Amino acid sequence: MFNKDILGFLILVAGAFGGTLLNCFSKRSRDVFFVIMVFLAPMTENWDVNFVSRDWYRGTLRGFEFSLVDVLSVSLLLSALIAPRQGEKRFYWPASLGIMLIFYAYAVVNVAFSDPMLFGLFELSKMIRGLVIFLAAALYVRSERELRLLVAALAAVACYEGYLALKQRYYYGVHRVYGTIDDSNSLSVFFCTVAPVLVAAFNARWSRYLKAICAVGIALACVGVVLTISRAGVVILAAVLLGTALTTMSYQFSARKLAIMLVVILGAAGITAKSWQTLGERFKESSLQDEYGNKKNLGRGYYIRIAKAIAQDRLLGVGLNNWSYWVSNHYGPALGYRFVPYVGTDREPSSRIPENSNIDEAQAAPAHSLGALTLGELGIPGFILFGFVWMRWFHVGSVFLWRKSFDPMRQIGVGILFGFSGMFLQSLTEWVFRQSPLYYVFHILLGALAALYYHKRQQKRLARRALEAQQQWSERVFAPESGPLQESVLTSSARGT
Repeated sequence: MFNKDILGFLILVAGAFGGTLLNCFSKRSRDVFFVIMVFLAPMTENWDVNFVSRDWYRGTLRGFEFSLVDVLSVSLLLSALIAPRQGEKRFYWPASLGIMLIFYAYAVVNVAFSDPMLFGLFELSKMIRGLVIFLAAALYVRSERELRLLVAALAAVACYEGYLALKQRYYYGVHRVYGTIDDSNSLSVFFCTVAPVLVAAFNARWSRYLKAICAVGIALACVGVVLTISRAGVVILAAVLLGTALTTMSYQFSARKLAIMLVVILGAAGITAKSWQTLGERFKESSLQDEYGNKKNLGRGYYIRIAKAIAQDRLLGVGLNNWSYWVSNHYGPALGYRFVPYVGTDREPSSRIPENSNIDEAQAAPAHSLGALTLGELGIPGFILFGFVWMRWFHVGSVFLWRKSFDPMRQIGVGILFGFSGMFLQSLTEWVFRQSPLYYVFHILLGALAALYYHKRQQKRLARRALEAQQQWSERVFAPESGPLQESVLTSSARGT
């Protein structure tokens, strides 16, 4: 196993070095790297090497993961810094990078004082990789051309995941499809994050071919969410798609728009009718009272109660990625849940569930709420700081809501904002924001949003400078005490008189 780890590490390093060298000499290869990075992001776990693996641990990360997506992102970032494209700055400070670095610094301190540290180090390594992907996307997307490649890659991967969802349901008979992300709720979150971007692209001033693939991606995303039978996913996708459409569409009536609307409505009605019985049964499985009010089961209310107990006991939480460890060993049993405890970080614990137990797995799973998970692991300060991070992300996206236009550089900003809204809303009942495939997709979109924000500010700055230059010219020409020009005008007037 040790020899495999060394071999895997050497291959990754060689790949990153070779990719950086290739991208420094070929600007076209950067386009290929970026498109592949976007397409493979939801499948990163199928292309990774896991060092110091703890597969038995029920945390949000179980080792030091490095994948082909990381090789591509490192190559893109280093080549952008070493050999920037003609006319582009080598580096600029992307929006929200500062607050993200502050949050990361807090997480480092939190892990340094946590016990055990190993699981937290896993998460810190993923946060670094997320920052690299964020910077790679922010430095790559500089114009409408790169934005088209981003949208095309997103549409392609949405189509692929939707195709897999159909195949899994109707060919393999899978009850709740999962695509390549290995979890139905995670696949639902992916569609809720990506589909609004495709809607915004469809309503932008772009070619018919790109709009066509976006339309197919939107349709398959809707089908995929229904086939995941995710209760929150169905409602949230409908909300974010409606919000994106109302914000980015033209209200000028045409027969073409009416035809498209009828096709969409009929398709949605057909899919809903086809899956209505399954969806209905899913909604009837448990009520809000069962989820949050029942103190004897492992509903979502249990995670909130655990988070509150940790916050009352530990101001700084139990440590990043330590939820399963501490809930299994201490807080779960204290609240009446008979989990099987972990025995250190090197030994696999027993997976045998005690008789007459009220649990479904021997060890505790991560909290099915990003807020509860953050509060329990990073404490009250970390919870508040993470809230400020999300506020900054929404603030960056909100600037594209005003001054409506069909410019893709504005439209995609709106789509990403609503995609983030979908991720945030589903994170109220899920932790999958921290799952590597979704974490990568989110940070790619975040990098693109930062690039659009930078472009918008540059355009404002250029417009302001042009206005100032025009005002200065006007003052020189028409000022009452301007010298030679006014004197020549007065002399000519006198001679004419």
